[in-house]
Amino acid sequence: MSLIKSISGIRGTIGGKPGDNLTPVDIVKFTAAFGKMITAGRDRKTIVVGRDARMSGEMVNNLVVGTLQSIGVDVIDLGLSTTPTVEIAVPKLGACGGIILTASHNPAQWNALKLLNHEGEFINDQQGKEVLRLGEELSFEFAEVDQLGKVTHDESLLTQHIDEVLALEYVDVQAIRDANFKIAVDAVNSTGGIFVPALLEALGVETIYKIHCEPNGDFPHNPEPLKEHLTDLSRAVTDHQADLGIAVDPDVDRLVFMMEDGELFGEEYTLVAVSDFILSHKKGNTVSNLSSTRALRDVTEKHGGTYYAAAVGEVNVVTKMKEVGAVIGGEGNGGVIYPASHYGRDALVGIALFLTHMAKIGGTVSAYRASLPQYFMSKNKITLTPDLDIDRLLAKMQEKYAHEDHSVVDGLKIDFENEWVHLRKSNTEPIIRVYSEGPTVEAAEGIAQRIMNEINEIIG
Repeated sequence: MSLIKSISGIRGTIGGKPGDNLTPVDIVKFTAAFGKMITAGRDRKTIVVGRDARMSGEMVNNLVVGTLQSIGVDVIDLGLSTTPTVEIAVPKLGACGGIILTASHNPAQWNALKLLNHEGEFINDQQGKEVLRLGEELSFEFAEVDQLGKVTHDESLLTQHIDEVLALEYVDVQAIRDANFKIAVDAVNSTGGIFVPALLEALGVETIYKIHCEPNGDFPHNPEPLKEHLTDLSRAVTDHQADLGIAVDPDVDRLVFMMEDGELFGEEYTLVAVSDFILSHKKGNTVSNLSSTRALRDVTEKHGGTYYAAAVGEVNVVTKMKEVGAVIGGEGNGGVIYPASHYGRDALVGIALFLTHMAKIGGTVSAYRASLPQYFMSKNKITLTPDLDIDRLLAKMQEKYAHEDHSVVDGLKIDFENEWVHLRKSNTEPIIRVYSEGPTVEAAEGIAQRIMNEINEIIG
């Protein structure tokens, strides 16, 4: 069974039986449910749709657009796009909401409907539950022939998105142009292959080495931008003696940099570096999720701000950012959220800010990385029997570590003096995710192993 229904969208593998996978039946019923919910009470019933380049994208797009038309909703179809571009387009075009057709970093057999409200932000818990209810109950009617929605195609949002990035207060195009960067780009043959080179050219970067930038959906490697998947980019950076490499996921909301020596800057440090730059110009608070590196807290406090942690999930981070007035935030998976642009993870914004930062401080990317607080992360999981009460298990661990600084906002996070461990139960499988971090690899792995041993002792 590979159909995951959550408050933020519907994700699954293409093909198979309705209800088990992301089939046309599932796409139609949840698209109709979302369309009915998000346009209720609105005079102008319009939804923006955009997609990444994965092979199932055209088929899914046809189903989604046709379904929205069938319930009397007008569609603005952006075609090949990115998640942040659709997020920007929704309020700009005065739409009721948006649907992004992408399974993010999941492999090619996956696709998904990411659902946005009228502000271009992910729908909240209440709205998500309403979509699921309407979809399961089929609580909607289709429009008569003279009330069908109309479709408008608009491919101008690429240019508009880039223009907005260039206009950001702290983006310095002239400084980037003068730095004469040589940059390699791996866009995993999705829409980043269109958007990232176009942004770099607009920023004045003349030397761009394109790796897997054909938007044909033929992913040449696992699309999650992790070190083990980016060997081609590493080779391109060193072979061409590039100043840095850039990798994005298929929908361009996760951003990873590669240093001039072919080693990863670290996805956890994308947000840290961009925050270091923004906070040097604008004092304020920051937010990341509980599973993100402690380095953001250190950098924030260095600049006189306060760091706050949110539950895992972009919608939770955004809610916390608004609550504390954060000037920047995001997630440790390479997701940069810069409110001066919009409240969504945006790799294009992250690229422009990072390049400005490097152009201003000079030196190599590896030298800058070495100047940041040094932490190392370990990610593990414990597989459990389906009948085990995970909440009770986490409660016992909380009781055991009640004397330590800890949080139960999202699972259980225990903050020790030099390390932390975050325990979260999966919503889709009987496992506990165990994320840990320390000043050395050995420390991060050691504290994780200790906690996992203690959990296994409780389980017996």
